[in-house]
Amino acid sequence: MNTPKSRLDRMLAAIERGGNALPHPATLFALLALIVIVASWLASQAGLEVKHPTTGDTVRAVNLLSLEGLHRILANLVTNFTGFAPLGTVLVALIGIGVAEHSGLIAASLRKLVLSAPRHLLTPIIVFAGVMSNMASEIGYVLLIPLAGLIFISAGRHPIVGMAAAFAGVSGGYSANLLIGTIDPLLSGLSEEAARIVDPSYRVSAASNMYFMQFSTPVITLLGWWVTEKFTAPRFPDGSFRAVGAQDDSMSAPLSVDERRGLRFAGVALLVLALGIIWSGLPLGSLPGAGFLRDPVTGDLLKSPLMSSVVALIFIIGVVLGVAYGVGARTLRSDEDVIKGMSASMATLGSYLVLVFFAAQFVAFFNWTQLGLIMAVNGAESLKSLGLSALPLFGSFILLTAVINLFMGSASAKWALMAPVFVPMFMLLGYSPELTQTAYRVGDSVTNIISPMLSYFALIIAFFQRYEPKAGLGTLVAVMLPYSATFLIGWSILFAIWLTLGIPVGPDSPLTYPAAD
Repeated sequence: MNTPKSRLDRMLAAIERGGNALPHPATLFALLALIVIVASWLASQAGLEVKHPTTGDTVRAVNLLSLEGLHRILANLVTNFTGFAPLGTVLVALIGIGVAEHSGLIAASLRKLVLSAPRHLLTPIIVFAGVMSNMASEIGYVLLIPLAGLIFISAGRHPIVGMAAAFAGVSGGYSANLLIGTIDPLLSGLSEEAARIVDPSYRVSAASNMYFMQFSTPVITLLGWWVTEKFTAPRFPDGSFRAVGAQDDSMSAPLSVDERRGLRFAGVALLVLALGIIWSGLPLGSLPGAGFLRDPVTGDLLKSPLMSSVVALIFIIGVVLGVAYGVGARTLRSDEDVIKGMSASMATLGSYLVLVFFAAQFVAFFNWTQLGLIMAVNGAESLKSLGLSALPLFGSFILLTAVINLFMGSASAKWALMAPVFVPMFMLLGYSPELTQTAYRVGDSVTNIISPMLSYFALIIAFFQRYEPKAGLGTLVAVMLPYSATFLIGWSILFAIWLTLGIPVGPDSPLTYPAAD
């Protein structure tokens, strides 16, 4: 195009150049680990120290650029990696999700949800389906977004409108969900590592943000619906699109007999599992065998094996429902097919494992040096001197996260960098790691849909170009910017209301540290 670039285009080009100038996240963590080693020497030479806010002991910077530090680095290189909290939880959860995805259960469920929606509820159903798809990794990007375009064509509406609504739900509402997904144990593991800088015994549950994220799901759905009809639809009015040539409608085809049978089988399996989970959480002694996953001594539910088994439950549910669907739909013929599904899920994690290796070293080195605690204490004192209340403090943190997200797309990579600083800092100000993680997830989600650093950004542009050949980066950002701004404002308001009312963000997840009695 020969038209002059607008100010928005120039700004987006600058953001893209800035993001591309950053090294690969794995390289970034490797460099940061080296920087921490050098920084530990400088801090040690400068004699940096603080008083521990809990024990009153003097905490000094530990020099890793020494013989003792070298021995510690070499001796713990492997255990830093294998003991990294998010690693095992993500691997276990993805094995179960892999079976559900490989069998076709997730794809069929999304198609069933969208295809059965009444026309006047098509938009909110698609946004909602996008939000819910986040529990199964990238399936929303590769299936739901192009499917939404085809569905809107069949309904006589412009396909860009449908794809924008789906993209808003999948990516802009990334952290909202009614169920626990793979991102929850990943982030909670990083939060737990960071919280132990201040409190070595602190635990962060994978369900720590569940209440807030569940309530966020209808809020994001309604906001996405409103933006779609208010801003997107007028730009791409009904009847303005004419299909040219043969359209691939395989994804919008009705479910086959086998697929419907598979969903029935999966539904029965889900009912059985749900009843079993409910039975395991009933009060002890209320019924024969009830409450077997409660704390056997206290009978408590919040601090019980049930709440500690979220990742295991994700694995079991994914495998059982995936196998049930596969048997019914005849997509799984033997145990070999089940193992293939698990293996396919693991095969996509090569780059993630490399990233985790270097991230684990960085986090371990950072913790060893005591720099995190020193920065947290000094940062907390600085923030206290500013006299900021909780609302402007967390509002600024959400905005900071949203801006950083424009340059660094990976939610886990960003949190691995930010958590060791902000989680201890806010703990020393009296706010829980669970609350800080909730604020991070809001900021991390809202700018995904306008960030060129999002790994699926180019794919979404390609989807748009199928129906608008001249669509490019500016087109996609211009379409999605109203969603991003609305989600940022609406979700921040919800967070402010939640914080003001003092509602826990999840099971056994208080807003304050230490937790108020």
